[in-house]
Amino acid sequence: MSLAFFWVLLAAMAIGVPIVFALAFAPLVGFILADQTLFLKMIVQRTFAGINQFPLLAIPFFILAGEIMNQSGITLSLVNFSNKLVGHLRGGLAHVNIVSSILFAGISGSAVADTSAIGSILIPAMEKDGYSRQFSAAVTAASSVIGPIVPPSIIMVVYAFMINVSVAGLFAAGIVPGLLVGFGLMVVTSVISKGRDYPKSGRRATVREMGAAAKSAFFPLLTPVIILGGIVGGVFTPTEAASVAAGYALILSVFVMRTLKPSQLPQLLLRAGISSAAILLVVGTATAFAWIATLSQVPMKLSGLIFSISENPYLLLFLINILLLIVGMFLDAGPAILILGPILAPTMVQLGIHPLHFAIIMCVNLTVGLATPPMGLILFVASGLTNLRVEVIAKEMIPLLALEVAVIFLITYVPAISMTVPKLLGFY
Repeated sequence: MSLAFFWVLLAAMAIGVPIVFALAFAPLVGFILADQTLFLKMIVQRTFAGINQFPLLAIPFFILAGEIMNQSGITLSLVNFSNKLVGHLRGGLAHVNIVSSILFAGISGSAVADTSAIGSILIPAMEKDGYSRQFSAAVTAASSVIGPIVPPSIIMVVYAFMINVSVAGLFAAGIVPGLLVGFGLMVVTSVISKGRDYPKSGRRATVREMGAAAKSAFFPLLTPVIILGGIVGGVFTPTEAASVAAGYALILSVFVMRTLKPSQLPQLLLRAGISSAAILLVVGTATAFAWIATLSQVPMKLSGLIFSISENPYLLLFLINILLLIVGMFLDAGPAILILGPILAPTMVQLGIHPLHFAIIMCVNLTVGLATPPMGLILFVASGLTNLRVEVIAKEMIPLLALEVAVIFLITYVPAISMTVPKLLGFY
């Protein structure tokens, strides 16, 4: 079968067709051009089969948990705790922004949710404290990248389903890279803050003040502990962990902290349902696309092309990193994983690269793409919060993005960074 469907997909995306329709249209045209109309009815069946999978239930539950945590104002307690930890440093509120993103990542698993929730609080506060608006937006966008890297992560659930790797193992593999990105951003931010003489947000907190802030943030911060602890301990599966996270978030917000009213739940459930439906529809059409790609022997042809360039795994990993960074500039992380994952992952296994290692390389690469122009989604969210043009924010982000790209190559060539925790937990 020819590769006409692949060129149809590229052409559809180039003229601005939404990715879900491009993924559905490409196999349709491919079968017609190949005079294989007998397979047309299989497209709908494959799309439905791609959605009708128990592991994918984790996606709506994780989205619901993030919506509940965000709506209930829990973000404020995380920001306050972060301020007590690092607010006394030069450029204190910028550091608070980054640490808050690390903590919020363990709850939401979404870069967009991180940008909107933390940015709406800290960007005005940073601007009032003497930071430039573009720097405030740049730090918010750059640190939001941590959201899908630190578990739980929605795109990791999607990758694990498409490529058949362990969700729990992939979650574990994301812990150290996520913290490494956060630490690196704090180092770069510290250098910039000293150069521009940005202020400290306050004095060093006392032990009592730090303890009080930790107490208010304690229950929200238990979320990732419950998720990972339950999975590793064999109490529940990763899919069941998502429902536990949503139930815990609901109980915490309504009955413990009492910051979420029952009357807010219908609108909250509607938003979570719409977001989940959009993601799952893309997953379904991508499953059909991956099926026709397999029929057309695309993974085998790509493997032959890659090995014709070189059989040196280090060189090939470098080239694939460049490819993923470029793809991430134009495609969101989810669709990019759905399209490229089934094609690239088998080739990397042939090179002797562990599936979990390549999984985290790909997830981090494409997550950084969310903050990369011209199509970085969180850049547009930050632009909406600040009324700044995307290119203004992107220019200010250059040193922060450079750090994130450096971390990508570090985890690529030093597998122990991402693979040590999964190995200790028995996933490797």
